[in-house]
Order: sequence, then C-alpha cells, then structure tokens
Amino acid sequence: MNFSKPNFYILTGGPGSGKTTLLKALQQDGYAVVPEVAREIIQNQMKTGGNALPWKDTSLYTQLILEGSVKSYTDRLENNEILFFDRGIPDTLCYSALIGNGISEAMHAYATMYRYNPKVFILPPWLEIYETDNERKQNWEEAEMTYHHLKTTYEKYRYEVIDVPKTSVENRKRFVLDVVNGKIS
Repeated sequence: MNFSKPNFYILTGGPGSGKTTLLKALQQDGYAVVPEVAREIIQNQMKTGGNALPWKDTSLYTQLILEGSVKSYTDRLENNEILFFDRGIPDTLCYSALIGNGISEAMHAYATMYRYNPKVFILPPWLEIYETDNERKQNWEEAEMTYHHLKTTYEKYRYEVIDVPKTSVENRKRFVLDVVNGKIS
C-alpha cells in the first residue's frame, strides 16, 4: 500500500541553512509545522545519557530517526490541512548513506510508500548565517556536502527539489507560500 499526501510539504537542507527559522515564521502565520525528529532524539538521548547519537551509535540513531519519521507521517494521515515537515523520510536515507551505512530495503520501502507533496523545499548552505549548537556539530564542509546529498536523494525518489532563495525570512516564507499556492510553479 502506498500513501500520497499532497498537503505534506517538506522543508529540508543542510545544517545551519535557516530551516528552523523559516519553519517558525510559517508557524507564526498559523501553518502547522511538524518538528524535526532527529533533533528531538538527540535532545532526549543527551538528557538520558543514551548512545543513539550521531557521534556515538550511528546505526541506532538512524533507526530511531527512521521510526520517528514514519510515525510522524502516519500519525497525520487523516490531516488534510497544509503541513510543513522539518525534514522527511528521505532525509534519513540521505544521512544513512552519508555516514556509510547505506540504504536498507526497509528504508527504501518507507521512502517509496510514504509520499509527500512532489515539491520539496531545500535551503542551500549559507555561510553568513551558519552556526553550530549542542545538537548541530557539523562543520561548514559537511553542511555543503549534506545539501548536495539531500538534493540527490530527493531527486532519486522523484521529488522536484526547489531551492529556497537566500534572502530575508519574510521573503523566504513568501516564496514557499507562493509555490504552495500555485503563484510560482
């Protein structure tokens, strides 16, 4: 069985690209935002002393992200309003490939089974706003590499990847909403 939810929009990008700031702006305008699973896992694992972290047990971390991303999708199947997801299931596949774990058959099956809107918004690396924090430890080169791998991964799964311009948060938000509302194709 396959699911397709054209009202589920993904915002993705490498670390430090302004994705969270853009999602907060959309949320402030009344749009529903589904939080990033990976960040929640990292925060929980750090609080509890767990090992499912990108700098410890990467396999367990990847598995938890995949399970969380699928649950995040399936918990909202009945929702028909526009939802903006902070990353999607294909992000997990990209991460797994980036760290050398590859893409399992289960990962591929989930990415094929649970489809989002065919238009995926990707925020390109932007050095002027890039910064690290307790959950984001990637350096600039890793941020750039992640962006390119994300784009390739989404395209592999037949998504149209749309670069969000490097501009003010208001302009980025307007751009995303114009695409969603069909004002920009």
